[in-house]
Amino acid sequence: MSRRYGTLLRVTIVLVGPTASGKSALALEAARRLRAEGRPAEIVNGDSMLVYRGMDIGTAKPTPAELAEVPHHLVDIYNVRQTATVAEFQGLARRTIADCTGRGVLPIVVGGSALYIRAIVDDFRFPGTDPRLRAELEAELERTGPEALHRRLTETDPAAAAVIEPRNGRRIVRALEVIALTGEPFQATLPEHTAVLPGVRLVGLDVDRPTLDRRIAERVDAMWRQGFVDEVRRLADHGLRDGLTASRALGYRQVLAFLDGEIDEHQARADTVTATRRFARRQDSWFRRDPRIRWLRYDAPDLVDRVVALGRS
Repeated sequence: MSRRYGTLLRVTIVLVGPTASGKSALALEAARRLRAEGRPAEIVNGDSMLVYRGMDIGTAKPTPAELAEVPHHLVDIYNVRQTATVAEFQGLARRTIADCTGRGVLPIVVGGSALYIRAIVDDFRFPGTDPRLRAELEAELERTGPEALHRRLTETDPAAAAVIEPRNGRRIVRALEVIALTGEPFQATLPEHTAVLPGVRLVGLDVDRPTLDRRIAERVDAMWRQGFVDEVRRLADHGLRDGLTASRALGYRQVLAFLDGEIDEHQARADTVTATRRFARRQDSWFRRDPRIRWLRYDAPDLVDRVVALGRS
């Protein structure tokens, strides 16, 4: 460690924004620069799908070389059959961040999963659960499908429905359960924007919609060129369909539908683009509600410099 950083302040950088905005590349470059200056920096995953082993192409996971160059935490920690929960991830992430700061390392949290980021950063406590009510809702989910439950959620809590994917049955069930248990909208159970992490610096990548739509289409094209269908096929052989969380990931769900003969490959590809664009809009809408986020243009010439400066503060 250089003399300059002999005494380290407790700072946590959090990079957020919609999918395909360039968060991972920015985090990696900022960590490289800081480490070259003698400021130890490591990356903490804050994305709900990078936790799964083998889900590489469809999640734009950092390459093995990138993972080796700068330490990355909470990547490849589950198999695709396992169900990742926000509550469990919160504990893992906070312990990881505490370990980094305890070692004098700057943690750079990166993720587009807004709920996961809020759970990591803020005073986020999870309402209890009722096994009987949960079983009833899950039985209804099995009987009617997620879209029907999502319509009910739209009627009872439009704000929650706006940020939950209509096919994400697990999250829809949880929202309806919380509403039934608390008598309040699911969104009302979310905390104020009050960070519990030390020295949080929140940065959002700002991308105009036409550019983001183009970048998403280009990413999906690249996924197909890199062998995405074969990746999903391999994961299906290892239980992807049994995973309540992994099987619903963007792109993976659409390719599974293709492999099951429900749609053709062209439709799977087009549906992946459409679903990802829709999801990106919800991500952006969710993050825009947080007044603490400092929004920076994704293509600003001094983008890396500004993030690195936060790590020096």
